[in-house]
Amino acid sequence: MTAALLDTFGRVATDLRVSLTDKCNLRCTYCMPAEGLPWLPSAELLTDDEIVRLVGVAVSLGVRTVRLTGGEPLIRPGLPGLVARLADLAELSLTTNGLGLTRLAQPLADAGLRRVNVSLDSLRADRFLALTRRDRLDEVIAGMAAAAAAGLTPVKVNTVLMRGVNDDEAGELLEWCLERGYELRFIEQMPLDPQHAWDRSSMVTADEVLERLTARHTLTPVERGSAPAEVWLVDGGPARVGVVGSVSRPFCGACDRIRLTADGQLRNCLFAREESDLRTALRAGATDAELAVRMQAAVRAKKAGHGIDDPDFLQPDRPMSAIGG
Repeated sequence: MTAALLDTFGRVATDLRVSLTDKCNLRCTYCMPAEGLPWLPSAELLTDDEIVRLVGVAVSLGVRTVRLTGGEPLIRPGLPGLVARLADLAELSLTTNGLGLTRLAQPLADAGLRRVNVSLDSLRADRFLALTRRDRLDEVIAGMAAAAAAGLTPVKVNTVLMRGVNDDEAGELLEWCLERGYELRFIEQMPLDPQHAWDRSSMVTADEVLERLTARHTLTPVERGSAPAEVWLVDGGPARVGVVGSVSRPFCGACDRIRLTADGQLRNCLFAREESDLRTALRAGATDAELAVRMQAAVRAKKAGHGIDDPDFLQPDRPMSAIGG
């Protein structure tokens, strides 16, 4: 199988995000309620063998990079073993909240993981507790150091700024990352919360982030390609900072990403309201060729853009933790 995952707008999917679980050991206020969410039953989750098989089919169709997400992927049992199998198929990275990295960074690196992105929205312990409902900031910071020591570099840090909550930390977070050799990514808050309470007025835009950063640093743009982040050299480099302006500066025209949920649904867009059920087909005995046809059909149906600015825009039924970041 060599046919690409091509949509009707000429975009080719080469990057696959694979959610390993919908569960998480934090309760970030913009992601889920304090009591958590109704988790998927274990029987509905893809097994390691099923994930490896579906990733293999995607790779046969041109996928080159795979990012493991959640929920929180580090809580999936036996993760280093799964990583070792997937690393034989594609270049592999992982997005995490950082809890567990002190224990798993080296085993994951040894298994073939290349890089990690760690979510961190505040450097202040009281604010981290308020945002995540867990007093574990020191563990996250230690996990980043463990990832760097294990060679999972550059360690990238994902930060969501919220107006009146942590938007005063933009400069502080950048300085902190620069001192440690981490690469900071500011991400606009997106309408993917389970409460459907997202409000554009509370979102700190990419332009606002850049205004704050350029007040203290000289930023030189780097060629973007199809990456979700716009990237700048900081004060001439080599340090870099990125901004993912999914809402105010959408990059849909160059999007090369698709997503596989923990229960085996293929999504052609983070904001899609339709999914392609690969798990049921796989468990019913579908061949690799039949699964490939399903993947290609799902990608062909991809829309031109996420439509957040459309008057009739509706959030996906699933929240971010269930879709996979």
